[in-house]
Amino acid sequence: MKFSSLGQNLSGGSGIEHLMDDLGKALSGVGAAPLMLGGGNPAHIPEMEAVWKIRMEEILGDPAVLRRTLAIYDPPRGNASVLKALADLLRREFGWAVGPENIAVTPGGQTAFYFLFNLFGGRRSDGMTGRILFPLMPEYIGYANQALEPGMFLGVQPSISRTTPHRFKYHVDFQNLNPGPDVAAMCVSRPTNPSGNLISDAELQHLSDIAVQRDIPLIIDNAYGWPFPGIVFGEAKPIWNEQTVHVMSLSKFGLPGTRTAFVVAPPKVASAISSMMAVTGLANGNFGQAIAGPLIESGEIVRLSREIIRPFYLRKRDAALEAIAECFPADVPYALHESEGALFLWLWLEGAKKDSRELYEILKNRGVLVVPGDYFFFGLTDQNWQHRRECLRISFAMSDLDVRAGLKIIGEEIAKAF
Repeated sequence: MKFSSLGQNLSGGSGIEHLMDDLGKALSGVGAAPLMLGGGNPAHIPEMEAVWKIRMEEILGDPAVLRRTLAIYDPPRGNASVLKALADLLRREFGWAVGPENIAVTPGGQTAFYFLFNLFGGRRSDGMTGRILFPLMPEYIGYANQALEPGMFLGVQPSISRTTPHRFKYHVDFQNLNPGPDVAAMCVSRPTNPSGNLISDAELQHLSDIAVQRDIPLIIDNAYGWPFPGIVFGEAKPIWNEQTVHVMSLSKFGLPGTRTAFVVAPPKVASAISSMMAVTGLANGNFGQAIAGPLIESGEIVRLSREIIRPFYLRKRDAALEAIAECFPADVPYALHESEGALFLWLWLEGAKKDSRELYEILKNRGVLVVPGDYFFFGLTDQNWQHRRECLRISFAMSDLDVRAGLKIIGEEIAKAF
């Protein structure tokens, strides 16, 4: 049997597959890495688990709702009442002029981006290959293998500023951001996975202005942002216009198993996503929408994000930084990206004798799982940029004891890496 080029691309292994395989084994007790500081699985927050229990009981207690959830197909676009509730929430919270026609549901953010990238990128009628531009690398590992055609992704190196002896921050390098006629869309995550970077309001507005001038969409991944789950530690104003496409997910709100995401976009784009959903999956799963629908309608989803989820992760971030200050040798030239959101710390080991993949294997053998940084720099024209091999992504979503124990081992190993 022979696979097609597309089949080889999708089945030939990827960073996200490697990450999810290690994550699944570690969390199931099969793997050799009990200190899971690598995956993107959200923390188990007791207050949120109490909410899920109540919602499950409400669904189970109403035969009509249970039947609607388990035994009836939704339209490909999603549950009509949930679409209306989310549109109402976005108008209330942000003043966005959106309605249900602006929204489409997908089975998780990963699927949403697969649809969006291949909706805009790829072969065009003018004979050119439309490309997706990532204005600030590094970016989310799960994007890297989603292009149906080679050469679709283009990444731009950031400018880097040192903020303290052991801190740094990425910025969009607008001097080198020159979208050509082949660029069909731009994409950023905010806050950014893996670095915890929060693209500033000014940077976002500048990107939006470029998108408007070029008549291309600016796709914004809100997996960690507003209005839910709100894991944002700095100031971030959401933006909306007719060139903007937002992807919002229930995963980091605490429901990764439901595989539920929302694309908020101009009606033409939302309709296209709905059509793609019908072709590839017939309809979306009902369960995530059934659980979260009433929380969206009441606005409770925003309150929970602001009052429970964001403070929870902020405390965990601070505990991890405190552990690093205690466990990492002060004379080692490590640097952490300023932690402005999401679930991760991004460690830069400039000039280390061991690259990130070597350190990954060493740490894995010691029972600590992280993610090598080079996976997150896909699409760069300069594949030899040393910085891409000097970074590690570290999650602080697990228990504070596990995070501290893992960081202690990482501190021991980076001391040997220079």
